[in-house]
Amino acid sequence: MENVVCAAQCGMGTKITLQFQERYNLQHGMSRRYGAICVERARKPRTTHCFFKSDCGHLKKERGVRVTLKAETAESKEQIHTSYKDPMLASYVPVYVMLPLGVVTNDNVLQDSAGLKNQLKELHAAGVDGVMVDVWWGIVESKGPQQYDWSAYRTLFKLVQDCKMKLQPIMSFHQCGGNVGDSVFIPLPKWVLEIGELDPNIFYTNNKGIRNKECISLGVDNQPLFHGRTPIELYTDYMRSFRENMKDFLESELMIDIEVGLGPAGELRYPSYTQNQGWVFPGIGQFQCYDKYLKDDFKEAATREGHPEWELPDNVGELNDAPESTKFFKSRGTYLTKKGKFFLTWYSNKLLIHGDEILDKANSVFLGCKVKLAAKIAGIHWLYKSKSHAAELTSGYYNLNRRDGYRPIARMLSRHKAVLNFTCLEMRNHEQPIEARSGAQELVQQVLSGCWMEKLEVAGENALARYDSEAYNQILLNARPNGISKWGPPKLKMYSMAYLRLSDELLQQTNFDIFKAFVRKMHANLDYCPEPERYYHFRVPMELSKPRIPLEVLLEATKPVKPYAWYKEINMSLSDVIVFLDYI
Repeated sequence: MENVVCAAQCGMGTKITLQFQERYNLQHGMSRRYGAICVERARKPRTTHCFFKSDCGHLKKERGVRVTLKAETAESKEQIHTSYKDPMLASYVPVYVMLPLGVVTNDNVLQDSAGLKNQLKELHAAGVDGVMVDVWWGIVESKGPQQYDWSAYRTLFKLVQDCKMKLQPIMSFHQCGGNVGDSVFIPLPKWVLEIGELDPNIFYTNNKGIRNKECISLGVDNQPLFHGRTPIELYTDYMRSFRENMKDFLESELMIDIEVGLGPAGELRYPSYTQNQGWVFPGIGQFQCYDKYLKDDFKEAATREGHPEWELPDNVGELNDAPESTKFFKSRGTYLTKKGKFFLTWYSNKLLIHGDEILDKANSVFLGCKVKLAAKIAGIHWLYKSKSHAAELTSGYYNLNRRDGYRPIARMLSRHKAVLNFTCLEMRNHEQPIEARSGAQELVQQVLSGCWMEKLEVAGENALARYDSEAYNQILLNARPNGISKWGPPKLKMYSMAYLRLSDELLQQTNFDIFKAFVRKMHANLDYCPEPERYYHFRVPMELSKPRIPLEVLLEATKPVKPYAWYKEINMSLSDVIVFLDYI
């Protein structure tokens, strides 16, 4: 162990000396070799599982009140009585760390298993609750239709389990590459791309006719174009194979939730802003509905509305335009006309239907498993403070000052009891350039409030890699907008937070010291808790989704409501000592 002594001049002329004892031996420069690990059958942890009746995921409990717990073990299901020694656990927000995008290679090999094991041990020692990982469709089903190879991911899951961490797998039905932060390229399965060569209309298309091969267009969700199967059947079969091949890990309760990919970057949106097609922040992006199938769908919808003459908009400008330079998004532009409103409603409704159908299938696949479903929504924070919210509209979020584009999504997810995962938790408006007209803080407040109003659990992540205390404090504020509660559950609290991303830079000593302090603050200054039930994450068998919510009922949630109030300052931020570490 190594002692580091630092001195700082503080207020009132007082000089303080800070002494840090380094307890972690960061092993940079670890051998870059492929390590094969013998995969044993997953073990179920020997823990007691406690179940409570809760309201919107929160247990109403006051200090000193004895709570009846129902303990389930393999031997018995007897009633016991206990009370938690530390009610602060109600403020505990678990922290997960995203694994590198290419942790499993295109050749379906776990990369540098020995080095990863050391990194996972460091994370566990730092109190991190678990990891999140993309399970790439383009890797697992690359050899041909329904030819699945889960071997590398089984090795990875066993490694995570051996390091005593929890897991959040992502069913990643999209390409890796072309978006911000994509460090590797993992395409869709080759046989899917070959079908796209014969019928390029299976891909999202802009008004210039440019195709986007990042994921399959929702316009063909129910078209049997893939050797007799529809895309929704492709995704369902993939998830069913995942359940069958990961049955022991599911039974051992290694997995906390399963995030279902619903579009580009796994998010429920259209690929309206893609770097490898020339998009530059903060451009408005482009609508992605000009393929044959969505064109026909729009024409049918317009005809039913009594306007067979209506066509898809052709005055939407270029990818990197500002809103005012286009006829569609400018003040008093097309987006405010009857035709514009009809188009935007149709465009955003297609997303709602798409997400609902896939999550319905995911629910049927994982029925009875002790996991939650999760879905990710993009944080389109730029141009949020422009009247037209152009970047959100092209992405499929019909969100305006007098129309909530996110609560209908939350309401749809509520029937599946899914967790909504939202991004850009670390961002503050003043950090963005003026021309971006960013409203990151207001956007997070709006989306999270809407989720909580719909009785939905909400998780989050940072959009960009950050290692500074200001970013961590912003995440802490969003995780518990009204601060912690010493005597029971906070009024508002996020379900979990996923940090982007595990890297050598994160594990650099100063960065990691600050990160460890952040994790402890997310844990309400408590030690790592290995039993999720103790902080009210109750793992119960997945139940059948509720009946489908009619579209008109979903759209009732577009009526704007005042978001919950956020504290301006949090009562559990990173300390001055950590700020000093950040500074040096």
